[in-house]
Amino acid sequence: MNRRMRTYYYAVLGALGGLIGWQISNVLGLSFVSNVYLSDAVVGALVGLSIGLLIGIGEGLLTRNLIRAGKSGLLSALLGFAAGAIGLPLSEALFQLSGAGLFGRAVGWGFFGLILGLAEGVVGRSQAWKGMLGGAMGGALGGILLESMNRLLKNSLVGKALGLVLLGACVGAFISLIVVLLARAWLEVKTGKLKGTEFILDKFMRAKGPAVAIGSSPLKSEIVLPDPDIAPQHAMLTGDGTCFTLKDMSLEGTFVNQRRIERTRLANNTTIRMGNTEMVYHEKR
Repeated sequence: MNRRMRTYYYAVLGALGGLIGWQISNVLGLSFVSNVYLSDAVVGALVGLSIGLLIGIGEGLLTRNLIRAGKSGLLSALLGFAAGAIGLPLSEALFQLSGAGLFGRAVGWGFFGLILGLAEGVVGRSQAWKGMLGGAMGGALGGILLESMNRLLKNSLVGKALGLVLLGACVGAFISLIVVLLARAWLEVKTGKLKGTEFILDKFMRAKGPAVAIGSSPLKSEIVLPDPDIAPQHAMLTGDGTCFTLKDMSLEGTFVNQRRIERTRLANNTTIRMGNTEMVYHEKR
């Protein structure tokens, strides 16, 4: 899935997460809770869990990695649950302290989005500040839309439901959008079953950080390419803070710009071939 479509799917998954979380809270009859902060903690936890679960699973499914989908979905759901339970009551408090209105709602829900974005950044092992920035921007916009819905519909129940859907969509979209816009390095798959998919590599770029394995096995590789001619762990990418070094680990060979390599430093627009799959390495300075 390319980076533009990734943002679209994050928005859809976030919206569904907001809707599902709200529906679950309605089914459970949370309206009987008289304490607004306790009610917000429960609703926030359910919304955070739903958004986190769907985005976490979606990240794995978009790259056809079911094992990653299960692991990231579970972890993202747990972190989203905690983030929502903490974030929504605090957002309500900030809303009241800032004098309510559109500005107060933007501040409050921006904080809620920031906490959710932090959780997603931890799950994705990307720079946490990108998730936090995207979540805060999405939450602030979602908060403004929520308050606008409340005023337009003059029905707090329907307004909040629509607001949570819009909040989820905005948080999901902006978390992805910020990561995409600020990406420094990524692999674009040109041929094979994952043609068009882009793997953002920023989280692996830092010096002395984790290396990233490329191969056909979801148990042995972080970047999984469903190609029978690719070894389970075919090659390894290692960052030094500014660029990547690619090391071949296979019997079949890894080819960079049509030449078989053992180890090489990658440059922008380098072509990489493993098995029947061709990729292009992109980087921004």
